[in-house]
Amino acid sequence: MSDVIQLLPDSVANQIAAGEVIQRPASVIKELVENSVDAGATQIRIILADAGKTLIQVVDNGCGMSDTDARLAFERHATSKIRQASDLFELHTMGFRGEALPSIAAVAQIDLRTMRRDCQIGSHLEIAGSKFVSQTPEACAPGSNLSVKNLFFNFPARRKFLKKDAVELGHINKEFERLSLVNPGIEFELIHNNVTLYQLLPGTFRQRIAGLFGKAIDKQLIPVETETPLVKISGFVCLPEFARKRNAQQFFFVNGRNMRHPYFHKAVMSCYEELISPEHQPNYFLNFEVDPQTIDVNIHPTKSEIKFENEQPVWQILSAAIREALGKFNAVPSLDFNQEDAPEIPVFNPEMSTGFDLSLDSSYNPFASGRKKEIPEDGEVIPSAANTGGGGTYSSRLNNSGGRFDNWDKLYADFQSATQPAGAFPTIESFMSEEEPPMPGLTGEGVESSALNSLPEMGEAIVTAGGLLQVANRYLVTVSGDGLLLVDRHRAHVRVLYERFMSNADSAVGKTQQVMFGDVLELSPSQRGILDSVFPQIKTLGYELEISDARDEGIFRCGITGIPAMLGDASPAEALLKLIEDAGQQGEVTPDEMLGRMALSLAQSAALRANRMLRPEEAERLLADLFALPDPTYTPDGHRIISRISSGDLARRLG
Repeated sequence: MSDVIQLLPDSVANQIAAGEVIQRPASVIKELVENSVDAGATQIRIILADAGKTLIQVVDNGCGMSDTDARLAFERHATSKIRQASDLFELHTMGFRGEALPSIAAVAQIDLRTMRRDCQIGSHLEIAGSKFVSQTPEACAPGSNLSVKNLFFNFPARRKFLKKDAVELGHINKEFERLSLVNPGIEFELIHNNVTLYQLLPGTFRQRIAGLFGKAIDKQLIPVETETPLVKISGFVCLPEFARKRNAQQFFFVNGRNMRHPYFHKAVMSCYEELISPEHQPNYFLNFEVDPQTIDVNIHPTKSEIKFENEQPVWQILSAAIREALGKFNAVPSLDFNQEDAPEIPVFNPEMSTGFDLSLDSSYNPFASGRKKEIPEDGEVIPSAANTGGGGTYSSRLNNSGGRFDNWDKLYADFQSATQPAGAFPTIESFMSEEEPPMPGLTGEGVESSALNSLPEMGEAIVTAGGLLQVANRYLVTVSGDGLLLVDRHRAHVRVLYERFMSNADSAVGKTQQVMFGDVLELSPSQRGILDSVFPQIKTLGYELEISDARDEGIFRCGITGIPAMLGDASPAEALLKLIEDAGQQGEVTPDEMLGRMALSLAQSAALRANRMLRPEEAERLLADLFALPDPTYTPDGHRIISRISSGDLARRLG
């Protein structure tokens, strides 16, 4: 039998590597910009067409390349960064494997113009699908100007799997944020379809953060600074009150390289667990400086996952540094006595009567030999009210009971009475009825106590409202035959409101309600780009927007002049931001899909939250509406609403 193992041609090997390194246009930008940084560039311009599918052009003023280096740079594993294997543990550059340029050349058309600073003439190189086309001398500016055209032109199947322009532009913006944050001393410019999205001047790390996310974020930042023999940590975390439910800006950098590290993310979150609710996320921008020999950056093709030799000590140092910063800047919430609804605290007046009778019996001697024991035995007479100096209801009742502890339960008659006398403390129900408005979708006439009897069975009949419990102001628990039903209140309300919005959509969709004083949104360049791509679908829902083309301190302003009639009392600004976020993750969609997203966004915005106790009739109405739906088990986005705990599960928990 002949030999079957053979070496792959370089062109095939480059295509395999391209599948690992070049996944989308954002991957190309990452590799090219890192090469420009390694070349010592102080100015980097990125020019895009059609979210990078048609053109990605990176222009820098770095050291440039000679004719020979320009040709050799596109050969597999050709690099100037390392010479031997031991250099992998002394890395001070972004790239080192020599795979990026040949991988890009394998799936695109390359046009490179480059010249060294000490030369008078440069080189023009063309490559298409790993095939060398031409190389000619050409006069050009010092540095490199590399254009990547028609990405995946020779792989139609892979090009088909690229997302819509809005999604790809969202990924590009995220990659641009990481690259520009880790290099604040470099001037960056990002242009898409002849529109300048970012123009960032060199500055400090804090100035770069404000340039990317707007100057409003500057007042949210708390500096973090610590240095130990293991690691130096610097950067910023945000004040707890500015934590976000979505789109939190969270960045880790190590030795000038972006990284993802779930373990260190948990360290940050542990510092905020008592300060923010679980659904919120804090912003953070943290730099780590460690000995290159204590980390391994060569465990993932994109070099974004990094292994630390001393992960646990670094975790503890990071946690301590953030806790110290939060404490130093008084980030822990404090009582505000100047707020509008604060109770009035009277000024102390020594002449004013306190209202308490503090008269004492001067003849009472606690050390008298005839004093009875404080805790009497059965049948023993207890001291009278006159001897105890109490003179109150408690002592009087003891005397009236014959001096014995017979019928002791009568002492607590007032606490056990069904109706409290005037001036007694209000019940929880009466307090909630005065303080809390009813939740959307749970209003109307009260539900009869047997409202749940008519619900469809789920294995076993659900008991009436008398068996409903509220746990942690988040869950409803009721008995179900031989077990329990656990219902997530928020998710149940989302499902109910979603179905209600969708049932009314046919009559409300497309109708616009004009507003006199509409909200003004501040959009980042990436959000502005996504909004432009999905603007027609958003307009069909009933939104009318005025978008400013001028940037103000790194942000675009969007005025809402008309809102969809189906919005009701929900926040139009929050619903619009949710639609932009969804479009950035999933791309352009049909009007029907956009309508479903709108209904889901509205339901999530209007649904009840934790720390809100429901009245009994509200809890009954919520469950009645939920179980009247065809599928009450899951939310529209796939989260579980109901969990059944059987008696067998309970028995196993109790051993």
